[in-house]
This record gives sequence, C-alpha cells and structure tokens, in this order.
Amino acid sequence: MMTTCSIPQEVLEYLELVEKGPHRVCKEQRALAALVRRCFERENIYVDTEQLKKYLKLEKYFPFRLFPWEKFLAALWDCTYWRSSGLPRWPNVFCLLGRGAGKDGFISFSALCSVSPYCEVPRYDVDICANLEEQATRPVADLVEVLEGTGCAKRLSKHFYHTKRVVQGRKNRGSVRGRTNNPKSRDGMRTGKAVFNEIHQYESYSNITVFRTGQGKVAHPRVGYFSSNGNVCDGPLDDLLARSRRILFEGEPDKGFLPFICCLEDKKQVDDPDNWYMANPSLAYIPSLLQEVRDEYEDWLERPEQNPDFLTKRMGLRSQAAEIAVTDYDNVLTTNRELPDLRGWACVAGVDYAELSDWAAVNLHFRQGDFRFDLNHAWVCTHSKTLTRVRAPWRDWAQRGDITVVDEETIHPDLLAGWIQKRMALYQIKGLALDNFRWTLVSQSFRQIGFDVERKNVKLVRPSDIMTVEPVIQSCFDRKLFFWGDVPHLRWAVNNTKRVRSSRKIGFETGNFTYAKIEAKSRKTDPFMALVASMTLEPLLGTGGGCAGPPPAAIAV
Repeated sequence: MMTTCSIPQEVLEYLELVEKGPHRVCKEQRALAALVRRCFERENIYVDTEQLKKYLKLEKYFPFRLFPWEKFLAALWDCTYWRSSGLPRWPNVFCLLGRGAGKDGFISFSALCSVSPYCEVPRYDVDICANLEEQATRPVADLVEVLEGTGCAKRLSKHFYHTKRVVQGRKNRGSVRGRTNNPKSRDGMRTGKAVFNEIHQYESYSNITVFRTGQGKVAHPRVGYFSSNGNVCDGPLDDLLARSRRILFEGEPDKGFLPFICCLEDKKQVDDPDNWYMANPSLAYIPSLLQEVRDEYEDWLERPEQNPDFLTKRMGLRSQAAEIAVTDYDNVLTTNRELPDLRGWACVAGVDYAELSDWAAVNLHFRQGDFRFDLNHAWVCTHSKTLTRVRAPWRDWAQRGDITVVDEETIHPDLLAGWIQKRMALYQIKGLALDNFRWTLVSQSFRQIGFDVERKNVKLVRPSDIMTVEPVIQSCFDRKLFFWGDVPHLRWAVNNTKRVRSSRKIGFETGNFTYAKIEAKSRKTDPFMALVASMTLEPLLGTGGGCAGPPPAAIAV
C-alpha cells in the first residue's frame, strides 16, 4: 500500500514561489513544479527530513545563505528516496541557470554534505569535473576557504581533513576532488557523486562515460550536470536540454532525471527587466548581481557584437537560436491535437530518407480549408552506424506503433510502399512526392503500387519546391493550423531541423529559406522532411481536401 508523502517545507517554499510569484518564471520551471507535485501525490517516495535537516546545518559555515532553489534541489537530489528500495528518487539532476546564480556555491555545499558525517554511505567520493582546471577546482577551493574560515576551523577540523586540492570526511572517508577533462587513467575511481560543471563546454561523452562507469562500486550514485547555456552544438548540453523538455512537456518518464532549467523563452523578453528572473532565480536576493546584469544589458544594447555572451550566458538564450529554429517550441506542441476521422478523404504522400540504412519516413497530408492534418510513420534501421548517437526514446516510439524498427542491413523500399498501399484502401492518395535524387532507389517498389513519374502521380522535389512551400509551413505553425495527433517522433524531427537561407546561385533571393539538419548524425529530420515533401503537392488537394461540408468538431479552435 502506497503511503502519501507530505512535501517538506524546503520543497514547498520553492514550489509556491514558482506557482504564485512574486517574480516571473519560465515555462520549464512551471512544468517542473507540476511534475514534482504529481510525483509526491502518486509515487511511493519520501524525503529523509532528518538527513535534510542535518545537511542544512552545514549552511552556517558558508559565507552565503542558500537560496530557495538551492534548498529545493538539495532536498530532491540528496534526500528523496523510494520507499520500496531506499534508492534515490532523482539521482540525476540537470541544472541550467544564468551566469551568477551561484552554481559553484551549490556544488560546494552539496559536495560537503556528501562527505560529512551525515552521509551514511561510506567512502562517498565526489568528483567535480570540467574542461578547465579553474572550473573543476573552484568549488574545492571554496570548501577549503570554509574549512579554514575564522571561528570555525578548529570545530570543522574534527570532521574534515583537507589540503589545497582535496577535502575528505574523517568519518565518511569520502573525498572531494576537482578533475579536469582528461578521461585517461580514471578506471580505478570509486565515484559516489559525479558533478559536471559548465557542461556546455563538453563536445563529447568521453569524460562523462568514464566517471559514470566508475559509479557502480558505490551505493546511491548521483550525477549532477550544472551549466549556463553555451554555443557548442550537438554536444551533451543539447541532449540534456532535449531530454529535459521531453520530460517536462511531452510526458516522457523522467527515470530519475530531474530537469531544472531557468531561461528566457524569447529574445524579445530581454528588454523587460522583470523577465530576467526567469533565467536567474537568485537575482531576487543579490542586488549587486541585478545591477551587474543591468549594466551588461546596457552595454549589449550599444555593442551586441562585442558582448554576444549576454543572451547566452545571462539569459539562457543562444544568440542564433531564432535563426535556427523552424518555429517556436510552443507552436510545435500545439500540433498535438486530435485528428478527425479522415477515412475517405483525399490526401498526398511524402517520402523522405537520407540513406535506407538509417531512417526513413512517410507522411500522408490532408487539408480542409486552412487546416492541415498529417499521418506520419517512420522506420529506423538497427544497423545504422549513427543510431547510438540518437538521444531519443525511439524504442518507446516503436512500442507505441509510431515507428517500425527494421533489424536488417537496410530499410527495404517495399516496407514504405506496403505501408502506403494499406492506406490506399482508406484514403484517396492523389500523388507521391520525394527528393529528386532518391527516386531511383525506390522506383520499382512504388511502381508496383501504382506510383510512377511517367504516370505523372510522382513529384520529384527540388530545393526550389521546398523554398516555395516553406512560407506556407511557417504560416501553418504560426497560425496553429497543423493537427498531427500525439506523434512525438514528428515533433522531435521538427526540433532537429533548422531554416537556412537559400543561395543566389540557384536563382532565388536570399529572403527564401530551405531546411537542413542541425547536426548530420544524431539529429534525424526524415519525419518532418516527409511532411515537407507532401506539402509540395498541396495544389492537388485544393482547399477542401476532397471532403465536403463544414469542418469537423475536432478541429474547432
């Protein structure tokens, strides 16, 4: 029988700040607050309030007081457990904050808790990792200053031993060390808590993998990823952000991963100082920091090219984000609306794949008036050389029936043609569109179901066709005209795609756009590009889509 756990004051205080103010918070914080409340209501978990109380006693030795968000994280990351197993409920935390919020201070506090007499796991080593030595060793140096502080050095020396580079608990025997980004010769480590500082600078998982592998030797392993935003694309930070937003907004199970993100949602918000709290919850408690941000903002207004880090580091926005994204994330989420009964409707089909040994997708596109409806299916080849780089729950999508997993060397074109042929009994498929250079590989399979270039029911899509339809797609997103149902793999593909300006070499002005992958190997775009291909055939549908009468109730907005 599940026992309901009351939310401790340290967690409740921050939840109420998020939910009721007085300062603005980003949508990620509101979603996190809702997630945490659901977990306490529905799951058999508990907060070890006695352990939390003892940990918070250590606060008095630091030259700062913990902010509400820091107590919130300390309670959930370090002191919340499953009743059935006694294991940590959220052993992994991702914390993205604006510069100056106090990440290093929280890291040093949490590290001292883990090697204090109050941590019951013996030899619970804390390794603080970063690309730069200063970022790795700064939290340790902060701890050394605490232990050597006036008035408490003698008292603390009874419980902690330290040098300039190592802090060790005398009873716990766990140690705190700073580690630079060199994964060699780390195999003998017994890491209890691995902290990755400024994760935005990491370009690969090599160092992360070594530290996480060594955690199997210690009970209650924990991992913390702490960072401001950065400009390294397709690194671990992008994967952490993507996973966080799937958990917060798409219902993906968190599996012990706590996403704590503070950032602005749009570049336009930076001009209102009341929005700055969205990126940095510590601003409310540090007047000098608020003034510092205000000064940097004025400097950025006058010389944005000389201070590009202001948006990225202070506000959590990549300066190029608005140019890369196909559309705002909220617009992508609004596509998750129920589809009407489309049986008997006319539609067009789009096919996309870069290589049949990787991913492939088919999209059926319907239209009634301004509203667009899409049925999308994808295939993934388990022999793909880049599949291990895909940080998406594609196995879960396969269980849902949204994608098909192909355990062969390639995805045979007959699979795509067969999927379309089955739908031909339900819908009037008027045409098929795919990339101009891909037809040869699949032509035989599609001829067998009645689609051929010579029959003029196949359109070979060129870049100019995509440039023509791109403004229509943007309008559909902006006006919220897309209805896709709950299809996470298609939303994922949109977020993997960027808009790029066209080249004058092919006869178009630079005001035209086409689409490209944000990163070639791990960001698959095939499901979205299948939709794009299908929309190049919209003239075949007119405005009614072959369905007479008023719009069905399911599309009322």
